[in-house]
Amino acid sequence: MTVTTKGEATVRRVLQRFVLPADRDVDVIPLYVDTEPAVLDADRDSIGGNKSAKEVNKAAARQATSTGTSLRPDAILDRHRLRVEGGQSLSLGTYFNGFPAGYWRRWTVVTSVTLSVTLSGAGSTVTVYRSMANGRSQRVDAAHISSDERTTVEFDLTLVPFQDGGWYWYDVTAGDHDAVIEEASWSADVPADRAEHGTVTVAITTMNRPDFCAKLLGQIGADPTLREYLDEVLVMEQGTQKVVDSPDFAKAEGDLGSTLRILEQGNLGGSGGYARGQLETVRKGTATYVMCMDDDVVCEPEGIIRAVTFGDLARRPTIVGGHMFSLYAKSRLHSYGEVVDRHRFWWGSPKTVQADWDFSARNLRSTRWLHRRIDVDYNGWFMCLIPTVVLREIGLSLPLFIKWDDSEYGVRAQAAGFPTVTMPGSAVWHIPWTDKNDALDWQSYFHQRNRFVAALLHSPFKHGGGLVRESFSHQVKHLVSMQYSTAELRLKALEDVLAGPEQLHPDLGTKLGEIREIRSGYTDSDLKADPEAFPQPRRDTPVRGDSSEIPSKRRQLVSAAVGTLRQFRPVRPLSRDFPEEVLPAMDARWYRLATLDAAVVSMPDGTSAALYRRDPAQFRAMLKRSVEIHERLYREWPELAERYRSALGEVTSPETWERTFAPWLEAAEEPEQSGESDG
Repeated sequence: MTVTTKGEATVRRVLQRFVLPADRDVDVIPLYVDTEPAVLDADRDSIGGNKSAKEVNKAAARQATSTGTSLRPDAILDRHRLRVEGGQSLSLGTYFNGFPAGYWRRWTVVTSVTLSVTLSGAGSTVTVYRSMANGRSQRVDAAHISSDERTTVEFDLTLVPFQDGGWYWYDVTAGDHDAVIEEASWSADVPADRAEHGTVTVAITTMNRPDFCAKLLGQIGADPTLREYLDEVLVMEQGTQKVVDSPDFAKAEGDLGSTLRILEQGNLGGSGGYARGQLETVRKGTATYVMCMDDDVVCEPEGIIRAVTFGDLARRPTIVGGHMFSLYAKSRLHSYGEVVDRHRFWWGSPKTVQADWDFSARNLRSTRWLHRRIDVDYNGWFMCLIPTVVLREIGLSLPLFIKWDDSEYGVRAQAAGFPTVTMPGSAVWHIPWTDKNDALDWQSYFHQRNRFVAALLHSPFKHGGGLVRESFSHQVKHLVSMQYSTAELRLKALEDVLAGPEQLHPDLGTKLGEIREIRSGYTDSDLKADPEAFPQPRRDTPVRGDSSEIPSKRRQLVSAAVGTLRQFRPVRPLSRDFPEEVLPAMDARWYRLATLDAAVVSMPDGTSAALYRRDPAQFRAMLKRSVEIHERLYREWPELAERYRSALGEVTSPETWERTFAPWLEAAEEPEQSGESDG
């Protein structure tokens, strides 16, 4: 319905629906419904500036406040209906059902919202609360239900006091008998020209994860409301194990129908897959957005709808990202937002964010820092909505294969005036980065090269800030740790950076094979799953120190100096035949490895181990190359940065990407062309 307010036509739009877990998974219930009381952690003003007091408070803030209460799974009647037992009080001040008012206040045209709750159950009460950016909550309003019939209550709520953050939510308390939340939503009167929702192309890049990808397609296709928002669902198939061969594919294909397209191409990595999805979206020209999404995630479909709605109502074209929860511990949030430190040119969470937050241990209402609005530089492409107008304005992804494509794009968009918002209430479950080994394996090449490429494009510092110095420091750590394959790949990455931006597209389909060939010549990359594949450790010198203890910063500096000097000494003879220690991944820190001549080191995922052996001659040669390459990078930085920045528009243009995709674009078009000529 369209109404006119102060001479301006407005339309009521639903911003957020009340949802419950579709499969009644008890591990995720705390993200939807809260049975626990609120026990707010200490205010920073009461802690003061004492460093020790701050550390104690930070530790205390992570202490669980859960009393062990839980919601019975059978209380979840369906996706939008919840039973509240007689005398029970439940809070919807949760990640998925609280309303993140601070984000809507800052980034959208919405100035007030209406909470609508439909209940059945005489004697029940709905109480509305709000929080401030410092986490303190206030009671706003309440309504009492006197009838057993379905009764709808509404609350008109302003967004004015949410400049720095804060949430709205509501609690439901049943009377003597059970109550049922039949439905609930947050809505707003918005300008009439924003009445219609946008549409989204979901772009999924997959490689040999057919079952995971097919299940994800099923999650997207099973939600009838979400299907109304879909322009297309594109699967960029880059593997040999095809998603179409999964037993779960037929059902998903039936739900999605002609909306689903499978596009086969060579393995061009994540950036090549996402760029294909971006290109297809631009070429088709009918979708408002493209959403980049990983193939190995579990999706909350409502989050896609919320991201589109937020994008529709944003003040300016805005990239809208989702959060990532752990697939293995589903109530744990990996990160609440990501920024890029321009001096180090490294990603990380803002200083006010605490990583790996467990909502089942300490709920939203008990956690101060979660109420402050977090502004970000980018969002990972495990779930990220990009307006097509942004693609047309600043181009597509850089051809980086993997790593830094998402963060570089966010920084590039930000510089062009398009912000990124990581939106609470939109999320997927994904394998957390902490369970991977990508800083040491073949991916280390892409970490190093792409970080430097991004910095050359966007660093505000004449010589890249502290990046070159930090890179050299890390290189020495890898060398004293006997991680020669990683050190070699990092040097190869810097050599390719110095070669300039012209090779980024030509290298996209060939670089992986090249770096795997380089790695194959090093023992530290020869992974073995069998624990009996290595000799038992032996040594003729005593073990000093405790490998499980983290030394002080001062002690680490001493270890760095001593560990580097001992690389010029001969190796202990016994270490040529036997490892001196067997180290689990958690203890294989550089300052421990620097004291050894040989060690068996397990990988972080626990599947295998490798033998590290110290080689003084190799250390000296690689150290010399490292000095020369880093010195050259620092010296040539201004000119090299200008080359990359001048080439950016061409490298990321749809036309350049079309040439890279030409073999597969032509193959995809051949049947259609053939059919036309036959007719």
